[in-house]
Amino acid sequence: MNENSFLTEELLQKIKGIQVKARHLVNDSFSGEYVSAFKGRGIEFEEVREYIPGDDIRTIDWNVTARQNKPFIKTYKDERELTIMFVVDVSASSHFGTISKFKNEIAAEITALLSWTALKNNDKVGLIIFSDHVEHYLPPKKGRGHIWRLIRDILTFKSSARKTNMNIPLDFLNRVQKKKTITFLISDFQGDDFDKQLLATSRRHEMIAINVTDQREIDLPNMGYIELEDAETGDFRIINTGSKTLRESYKKASMKRLKNIKQFFERNGIDYIDIRTDQFYLDEIVKFFRYREKRK
Repeated sequence: MNENSFLTEELLQKIKGIQVKARHLVNDSFSGEYVSAFKGRGIEFEEVREYIPGDDIRTIDWNVTARQNKPFIKTYKDERELTIMFVVDVSASSHFGTISKFKNEIAAEITALLSWTALKNNDKVGLIIFSDHVEHYLPPKKGRGHIWRLIRDILTFKSSARKTNMNIPLDFLNRVQKKKTITFLISDFQGDDFDKQLLATSRRHEMIAINVTDQREIDLPNMGYIELEDAETGDFRIINTGSKTLRESYKKASMKRLKNIKQFFERNGIDYIDIRTDQFYLDEIVKFFRYREKRK
């Protein structure tokens, strides 16, 4: 892939830990949630058999019935094999975290959890890593080794790009995946002007947006004068966090940005999950899946 192919012992243990954690969660507390949330995506033809009293007459195959001179029906089965795509933001702001984990670590853990669940249900998973361009693409496949690679690539990819541009990876997704996929778009949504392309993509694929936010992007601690770097632009600025007015203004602006993002997705009928680095993500994902099941 790049220089990241050479893993340190620390990174190796981190990837192993994420895999073990994901398998544990899938086996113990996540079983059934995924299937319930995505069941009924479609059906495919299975066979023609003789009519049995009580069968739905709307399934009668009139051509076969006419030939055999007795009623036959078409039977169908759930089209269970899905293609799951993870479109993951690795721009500079994803390598930020002040509690216990960086945002890209949360992205890797969520991808691992959902990938292991997909594997258990015989579904394929693929990955698009992006910043202001498509950094890396893994076509959908099955298998434990493939999931290992997904986790490794999200954790270790170091982009030279600072900014985020969602339009390019979403357009790329539409070109490489002609059939409908379930797409998890994992980002902090700090880019601009992605609305039009995202809406176009949501009409072709089943989109779930996962917004990963660190608490310090909402609340500034009282630490006096500090120098901040904007991860997306590289600009530096010295601010006085001792100012209550500044802290309140910062929080108000941050909350407004998050509210606007959520309202955009809700207004356009796109599923949305809000994840914080200082909270356990499983609770929010399970809550979303249960809501989605009730909505069907």
